[in-house]
Amino acid sequence: MKFNTKTIHAGQKPEETSGAVMPPIFQTSTYKQEAPNVNKGYDYARVGNPTRTALEKLIAGLEGAEQCACFASGCAAMDAVLKMYRPGDQVIASNDLYGGSYRLFTEVFAPYGIDFSFVDMTNIEEVKEAATDKTKLLWIETPTNPLLRVVDIEELTSFADENDITSLVDNTFASPYLQQPLSLGADVVLHSTTKYLGGHSDIIGGAVATSDADIMEQLRFQVKTTGAVPGPMDCYLTLRGIKTLSVRVQQSVDNAKKVAAFLDNHEAVDEVIYPGLESHGQHEIAKKQMSDFGAMVSFSLKDDSIEEAQEFMSRTSIFTLAESLGGVESLISHPASMTHGSIPKEVRQKAGLKDSLIRLSVGIEDAEDLIEGLNQAFA
Repeated sequence: MKFNTKTIHAGQKPEETSGAVMPPIFQTSTYKQEAPNVNKGYDYARVGNPTRTALEKLIAGLEGAEQCACFASGCAAMDAVLKMYRPGDQVIASNDLYGGSYRLFTEVFAPYGIDFSFVDMTNIEEVKEAATDKTKLLWIETPTNPLLRVVDIEELTSFADENDITSLVDNTFASPYLQQPLSLGADVVLHSTTKYLGGHSDIIGGAVATSDADIMEQLRFQVKTTGAVPGPMDCYLTLRGIKTLSVRVQQSVDNAKKVAAFLDNHEAVDEVIYPGLESHGQHEIAKKQMSDFGAMVSFSLKDDSIEEAQEFMSRTSIFTLAESLGGVESLISHPASMTHGSIPKEVRQKAGLKDSLIRLSVGIEDAEDLIEGLNQAFA
């Protein structure tokens, strides 16, 4: 099946008892058993739910994975992955990544003895220099959040394979519509389903997909034991959101290209970061491994101050000042004080995150209205 067909049919079939085209919302906490441990595949809803199973099969199909495990949030999905590692193990991660990931790494797992190294993954030599015989996981974001650096997945996963290191790609910013990490060599792909997969800013969720049976067994153990699972209504809404994934993301991408071009020619803008611009440092890598360039745009003002950025964002129309991304509506945010506020300033600045950096999640509105809204804020 081609991608658009997969969004509707991958792992899906009409519900057996009624013929319902959409998977029903199985709003139950437990299931009748014929005898102890003799059941129809489900015994307790923390362990499994048919609505969740339908979502897991769909996401696995979109990512070209054998299996998928869904969680209550993207952070819960990350937490489950990291619990596979033990004191003394090393994780190498991007130095430009989501603030919540950095907080989870440094404030939750580092005190338990897991070692985290943060490097510029656009430079393979930095990864090689950081790697030791204790390295167990490469944690890759691409495009990164919020500097939209594009990491060469094939290059990194090839290095990981040669050194018996598991490679994980956080595919949240691209979505499976634009990027297929497993086909590029990654072992694991992770999503905040809150973002493009759900697509309507009305659910919180996470997912991990892989074809590695051992990794999935460990993730299923976390599902059963720690119970950070999504409810059936959230799973249903995510299923419904995925049905329009390709048309939503493509419209957002088309808009983002126009918004980026507008910003790139504005006298008050210091720098525009968008993989679709030829000036982007990894433009050619993005062309190689993505089907299009995404709907996230970051830019900095010539006046590099938090106050100037906040003043600008308070005056935008159409764009809503809010955290998150990937919904049908356009959002504007200030990473230094919002999504990445948990990262110390010196660490942010070392990674290249300026105080005036503004991040846009471009939605599906008319591009002309989005540009006019930004123009008014500049004025």
